[in-house]
Amino acid sequence: MGVSLLSSPAFLVLFSFFTFCLLVDPVLGITRHYKFDVKLHNVTRLCHTRSIVSVNGQFPGPRIVAREGDQLLIKVVNHVPNNVSIHWHGIRQLRSGWADGPAYVTQCPIQTGQSYVYNFTIVGQRGTLFWHAHISWLRATLYGPIVILPKRGVPYPFAKPYKGVPIVFGEWFNADPEAVISQALQTGGGPNVSDAYTINGLPGPLYNCSAKDTFKLKVKPGKTYLLRLINAALNDELFFSIANHTLTVVDVDAIYVKPFETETLLITPGQTTNVILKTKPSYPNATFFMTARPYVTGQGTFDNSTVAGILEYESPPKSLHLSKMFPLFKPILPALNDTSFATNFASKLRSLASAQYPANVPQKVDKHFFFTVGLGTSPCQHNQTCQGPNGTKFAASVNNVSFTMPTTALLQAHFFGQSNGVYTPDFPSSPTIPFNYTGTPPNNTMVINGTKVVVLPFNTSVELVMQDTNILGAESHPLHLHGFNFFVVGQGFGNFDPNKDPAKFNLVDPIERNTVGVPSGGWVAIRFLADNPGVWFMHCHLEVHTSWGLKMAWIVLNGELPTQKLLPPPADLPKC
Repeated sequence: MGVSLLSSPAFLVLFSFFTFCLLVDPVLGITRHYKFDVKLHNVTRLCHTRSIVSVNGQFPGPRIVAREGDQLLIKVVNHVPNNVSIHWHGIRQLRSGWADGPAYVTQCPIQTGQSYVYNFTIVGQRGTLFWHAHISWLRATLYGPIVILPKRGVPYPFAKPYKGVPIVFGEWFNADPEAVISQALQTGGGPNVSDAYTINGLPGPLYNCSAKDTFKLKVKPGKTYLLRLINAALNDELFFSIANHTLTVVDVDAIYVKPFETETLLITPGQTTNVILKTKPSYPNATFFMTARPYVTGQGTFDNSTVAGILEYESPPKSLHLSKMFPLFKPILPALNDTSFATNFASKLRSLASAQYPANVPQKVDKHFFFTVGLGTSPCQHNQTCQGPNGTKFAASVNNVSFTMPTTALLQAHFFGQSNGVYTPDFPSSPTIPFNYTGTPPNNTMVINGTKVVVLPFNTSVELVMQDTNILGAESHPLHLHGFNFFVVGQGFGNFDPNKDPAKFNLVDPIERNTVGVPSGGWVAIRFLADNPGVWFMHCHLEVHTSWGLKMAWIVLNGELPTQKLLPPPADLPKC
């Protein structure tokens, strides 16, 4: 499914090598080769045809399939006018930071006519992740699933599914998303919203002119399906449900969880969730909508629409029902602003924390950080009228620092000791001006700009509390940390209380993931061990907030042992 072996005369040699690897020692994993040709191709949705940036002419892009322990060599060739970089979202990238992908953080982007081979090994992960472009808003169409199977001979900690099906949520823009964000940054206002949500690239029958563009999941009665849910939308958290069916959550962000049943789930941009769907024991004489629509907490405009796919049972042999119009059942989704559902759903997520899959939560903390995250403003240029609050431009920040993207990749500057003029290692560990974060906002809403980073010694255990602010209205922020999984040890509403709240932290079986929603008008506490040398981006996965500066970077220094040091850059690393 979507595998594209490097097209060369060495195909047979590669195939023989794969076979050899499989025969010799499947436990060590094999090397899998993919080739991604980034090209323009025409796609029609909602009766609008436009040229999109895609991989191998597919939308969504090709599926990456690997086993835990496999090495991946993915050659990305850029045939489009845009600079391109690809991020393998959620892959730990242990000592392979050069393959992480965020433009100007771990690499310069791949320029037109150039190529780059992303080389990494999957260690200690199994489940679902995804890949996407990590420059400007190209990930609106440049994305696809990563399916990580367990090592050979290692069973799932749940009943083996009959079949696995990736379900990728996205957003469709009739306009070019690059033009949308370019205009917003120029005017200082909020960007135009998308025209539809999609399931596997298809908007579904609830949108104009889209009945034929509907994802259909055909199932057999009495079977167990593993649905691999991925939220690749640019700017919206989504509720999802399948009418008249219960889902069992078994894995999030490629980490097994204690299974629990739910009718509806919430998934933020950047998150993945594996669910078990047990189909009805006999043919139901009905079809069922699967729908997703946004969970909304902010003040701005949003795409208030619903994407629908259809769950359809295969007709039994010699069925007489083929000509009948079956009833169509629709799920009931939570209200758009149902924060209590979001909170309750998040509280059900727990690590498996078994002997085989332990939850290695750092019990002692070397470094404490307190980050405020939220929106603010920056001044309008002279002789220009801006569309942000009171004639300003919208901005976003962490600890009031709105991150300025460098023009040299941070990892290169760090590795070669050439940070001067690229970044400064003085990112504040707490807000420089404390205030009532969720109460009356301060009069001054201006952010400061800078390329500031946090530097951590190898193996530092970190506790980070991220606090939403009410400066321009409270809002949920899905924060993604590159290079690490982290444990979500606590969350709450209002201002974090360092004297009372840590006593309620879960240090036994907290959920482990790579992207977490900072609650609207609240806080979330995470812990992680800085055991991966390199430069690691952390940012809001609402793309508009990242564009406005809600991002920062961590530098983790090398350890003393050879196995604790970042490997040197590959020869084909793109140049700026």
